[in-house]
Amino acid sequence: MLRAGTLVAAEETSGVLTTGGFVNVSAIEWAITLTVTIAVLLFDVIVIGRRPHEPSRRETGIALGVYVTLAVLFGLWTWIFHGSRYGLEFFAGWLTEYSLSVDNLFVFLIIMASFNVPRKFQQQALLVGIILALIFRGIFIGLGAVAISKFSWVFYIFAGFLLYTAISLLRDTDHDDDGDNFVVRFARNHLSMTDTWAGLRMWVKENGKRVMTPMFLVIVALGTTDLIFALDSIPAIYGLTQEPYLVFTANVFALMGLRQLYFLLGDLLRRLVYLSQGLAVILLFISVKLFLHALHENELPFINGGEHLTWVPEIPTLVSLGVIVATLIVTTALSLYRTRVRDVRDVDPVESDPDSEGSFDSR
Repeated sequence: MLRAGTLVAAEETSGVLTTGGFVNVSAIEWAITLTVTIAVLLFDVIVIGRRPHEPSRRETGIALGVYVTLAVLFGLWTWIFHGSRYGLEFFAGWLTEYSLSVDNLFVFLIIMASFNVPRKFQQQALLVGIILALIFRGIFIGLGAVAISKFSWVFYIFAGFLLYTAISLLRDTDHDDDGDNFVVRFARNHLSMTDTWAGLRMWVKENGKRVMTPMFLVIVALGTTDLIFALDSIPAIYGLTQEPYLVFTANVFALMGLRQLYFLLGDLLRRLVYLSQGLAVILLFISVKLFLHALHENELPFINGGEHLTWVPEIPTLVSLGVIVATLIVTTALSLYRTRVRDVRDVDPVESDPDSEGSFDSR
């Protein structure tokens, strides 16, 4: 039996897929979306990333601009053809997923540095990391949709998990040990390794024996990181929209251009010192939104006798989008100000003092 506000399985009626009893997405629309997004990703992987190199700023800037433009155009298209509500849900979901992906990218930076990955191989490693992220998120999107369609109380679990994640982000803002987690340490201690890099090859033969290359450990670290971030991102996006179509597209567009962003903003990413705190605020807000929604759709017998708490207010999507945008702006501004002040303080006071006489001769 269908309930308003809950996600139900997609039903095909006269060639139209009806998801959640809300937005109607035609089979042609699904097909075009899947074809275009997969084609763009394959173009990035096969054509642009076919040769190991460090992309130029012009190359990364153009590609990143194209991907962001595509996401904005898709959001506007959703707004026009499906209504403002779903356009807002897409933009809120995309910005949240993009923010989480940038934090994911920061961990990628740490992994690359901790394993001393040669610059010419970093692009290939990033492609693998992004593909793994897409696979894991796709799996959890499907699992999340099934769970929501069958159990309304899963929103309580999502809310609790996001609350835990937000607290964890506040406690561990530097990601110091993300590049050398338990899985990586286990592989390093129990497998035969070599120090020789061979591109994306994860194993080579030395003296007739198969040994793992450093790239194997890098991919293991990237995959583990992707898995953890997928566990964070799916509850977050389902807290903003329950439409699988919007959940899927928000995640795909959030992953596009991350490879280019890595090389274009490598130094700037390190300057976003408050990114984790900003994400913690966003996830905390979404966890509250999820908890209120869970109460509104409550079926747990020990809460209000298993009846919906219809009087509980739900946070509008426009408010959610406003909170997300405001948090990201404040986080970025404070981060850049903090690092600018720190850089000024690190300058030699003699050099930075214009009133100091003979400061040049004293060196």
